[in-house]
Amino acid sequence: MQFYVFTIVFEVLMVGYVWLFGLRARGKSLREIIGGKWNSVAAVLLDIGISLLFGLVVLFVLGALRYALGANPDAIRAIKALSPRSGFELFAWLLLSSTAGFCEEVLFRGYLQRQFLALTTRVEVAVALQAIVFGAGHLYEGWKGAVSIVVYGAMFGGLAVMRKSLRPGMLQHAGYDSLVGFGAFLLNKYDRWPVSLF
Repeated sequence: MQFYVFTIVFEVLMVGYVWLFGLRARGKSLREIIGGKWNSVAAVLLDIGISLLFGLVVLFVLGALRYALGANPDAIRAIKALSPRSGFELFAWLLLSSTAGFCEEVLFRGYLQRQFLALTTRVEVAVALQAIVFGAGHLYEGWKGAVSIVVYGAMFGGLAVMRKSLRPGMLQHAGYDSLVGFGAFLLNKYDRWPVSLF
């Protein structure tokens, strides 16, 4: 619970910092960084559909990558250590997942990716650099986990570029993290943890 609360507060403070000292100081808004508009039910449903389709692509790509890299017991240990064990912790995990979906997409695919684009003037370099920074924050999952997260971050970056919006990525990110937490909760409940994913 302490980790969940700390992470939620830290991510919200980071978005606040970026908004106050990065965006607001230059006359930009979070809405501009997020992009896209939900001005109709159809627009919301379209982004939900894109996030679901993107989620299937993510599962395929990350599954193939994890299979190619081989077993990663570090990731299992990390997920097991951080996973919810009670109903209240599961609720907190879902709140954390929603916060991560919003905040991490704003920070990495919204702000950092734009900063790297301004520095390099090359979209593919900006996507790659933000993905590397994103992956570095997941080194607790071991190098194989971090490599997978770099690819995951690059996929989010590409989606943001194609859609000119962070909304589908936010939905997918929050949904994926929520499912991982719910799955880990069930594994804890029934004590069925695998040694490795592959």
